[in-house]
Amino acid sequence: MSETMQLSASLEDYLEAIHHIVAEKHAARAKDIVMRLGVHNSSVTQALRALSEKGLVNYAPYDLITLTDAGEQLADDVVKRHETLKTFLMKVLAIEARDAEQNACRMEHAISPVVLERLVEFVEYFESCPVNRVQWREGSGFYCDWVEQDGPPECGRDDCPIRPDES
Repeated sequence: MSETMQLSASLEDYLEAIHHIVAEKHAARAKDIVMRLGVHNSSVTQALRALSEKGLVNYAPYDLITLTDAGEQLADDVVKRHETLKTFLMKVLAIEARDAEQNACRMEHAISPVVLERLVEFVEYFESCPVNRVQWREGSGFYCDWVEQDGPPECGRDDCPIRPDES
């Protein structure tokens, strides 16, 4: 993102909200954003003016609001960060959906592209094991409940700690 396109966490939240509203309704109105974010009309107006000045939204008072191509691209990036973090928190760390959602909202604004990509790769790796028996146990952390009588795991990973010795 160029220096002129550095956005505050708040403006990213507005882009994300507009993205979701437009996906649902094909266009957004200021009142939709007010309802979604739980903010005042004046805050929405101020944010829309700032986003419009940056060329990220098509906005005129009392008119429909849509994202420009640049706004859509940035909104997609925010949504990807949010969904990746939420998925990681829920599936890998076994965080409840509501807490994962809230924490993903806070974390999405600070995560670097490199860390985000590694999280994506880790979630894919984590989900790719057909045994997929890793679980979270409060007090002791992660464990795999695979036991030998279930048959050999079919991971295909040489470094799988539950893979039987083939020597």
